[in-house]
Amino acid sequence: MLGIDPGSVITGYGVIDTDGIRCFHVAHGHIRVAGEDLPEKLGYIYYRLSELIEQWQPAEAGVEQVFVSHNVMSALKLGQARGAAITALVQHGVKVAEYTPTQVKQSVVGTGAAKKEQVQHMVRALLGITENVQADAADALGVAICHGHSRNGLNIKKAALGRSRRRRR
Repeated sequence: MLGIDPGSVITGYGVIDTDGIRCFHVAHGHIRVAGEDLPEKLGYIYYRLSELIEQWQPAEAGVEQVFVSHNVMSALKLGQARGAAITALVQHGVKVAEYTPTQVKQSVVGTGAAKKEQVQHMVRALLGITENVQADAADALGVAICHGHSRNGLNIKKAALGRSRRRRR
């Protein structure tokens, strides 16, 4: 499972496995986006994520949604970086889910108002990582954890729904 924290300057990524209950760290890192202008940067995000997708072969990915910022141009660039990331995922047949920063914080820390440092700390604790994790990579791992928890929650709901339907028959 791949988590992505898209950015037009730095894009974080995190790869985890899950058994449906626990999450296990596989890899993480960040892409320092190269290019002179925005189209080159978007192409670079697409290219580098395509390499990572081919390397790790995830079936599913979580991508952080754009948050509304005071700077409209920053929000637009972030949205375009997300588009490049999602396009790379879809082109490689990876199922994509999107999560708000609040959903990620709630899933990882237990409160949607968590600070960035709290997310970094909990990501390391949940995945048993002993070294420091770069902020964008930690956010991406948080997205992957959020997706793992959300997917597991959906599976539990589907199973419960199936049991209740069988009882009614």
